[in-house]
Amino acid sequence: MAAKLFVTDLDGTLLPTGSEVSPGNIQAVQEAVSRGVVVTIATGRMYKASLPVARSLGVDVPIITYNGALIKSVQGEVFYTNFLPEGVILEVLAFCRHRNWHIQLYSADELYYAEPNSYSDAYEHAQNIKGYAVGWEGMEKHTAEVTKLLLISDSLEMTTERMGILQEAFAGRVEVVRSNSYYLEFLNPGVSKATGIQRLAEKLGIDMADTMSIGDADNDLPMLRATGRSIAMGNAVPEVKEACDYVTGDCASDGFAEAVRRYVLPGN
Repeated sequence: MAAKLFVTDLDGTLLPTGSEVSPGNIQAVQEAVSRGVVVTIATGRMYKASLPVARSLGVDVPIITYNGALIKSVQGEVFYTNFLPEGVILEVLAFCRHRNWHIQLYSADELYYAEPNSYSDAYEHAQNIKGYAVGWEGMEKHTAEVTKLLLISDSLEMTTERMGILQEAFAGRVEVVRSNSYYLEFLNPGVSKATGIQRLAEKLGIDMADTMSIGDADNDLPMLRATGRSIAMGNAVPEVKEACDYVTGDCASDGFAEAVRRYVLPGN
C-alpha cells in the first residue's frame, strides 16, 4: 500500500536521541515528498526542539508535537492545542515534590524545572534546548498553556513502578504514558499522536486508510494502531513490534530510510 500521509516519530526512529538526522534519512524523506507523499512528524518533543529537524527534512506541513497536544506549522501557524488544567498541574507538581521526583513542565513552548541536576542537564543536551530552573514555587506560577509534564527516572524498572503509582493516583484526569525507559509524560486524557494524526489527515483531506506511521516506543502505539499501515523500528520495544504490520532496521543503521523505500513509496 502506498501512503498519502507518512508520519514519523523522531527520537529512536528518525534520529538517535541527541543526534542530527542522517543524510540517508533526509534523502529518503525528500524522495518520498518528490513522489507525492506528505511526510510529517509526530513527537513528544517540544515544538521548538522539533522545528530544526522539520526544517532539515524540508517538511512544509504542520508537525504534531507534545504527543499531540500541539499541532503547528513550520511557519508558526497553530492548528490545534490541548492544555492541561491548572488544578491538575498543581496536584501533579505537589505529588512529585513530596517524593522528591524530578519533573519538568512545558508552558508556552518553554521548559521549566525546580533545580538544575543531572536529569535536566541530560535532557537539555539530548534535545538541544535550554530550560529555566525556577524552584518549586516558580513552577507553580507557570501553569498557562501547559501542553505536558515530564517525569524523569533512573531506570526502566523505576519508570514502570512510578507509572503504576501515578496512573492510580490520577486515573481519569491525566494520561500517563512512557515515552522511553526513563520518561513518563503527563497529558490530558484523549491526547495522543493518534488523535493528532486524525486531525491533520482531516485537514489535508486524506483518509486514515491512506496513512502510514513509524515508531519505536510505547507512546507511539496509539498512532501505529490508528494509521492504515504501521512500521516498527528494529530497536522498537516488543509491544510496538507486535502491533505493527512491518519491522525495519535499527535507528542507528538508517532503518527509517529502509522503511521508506520498502514500504512507503508508491510502486514499491
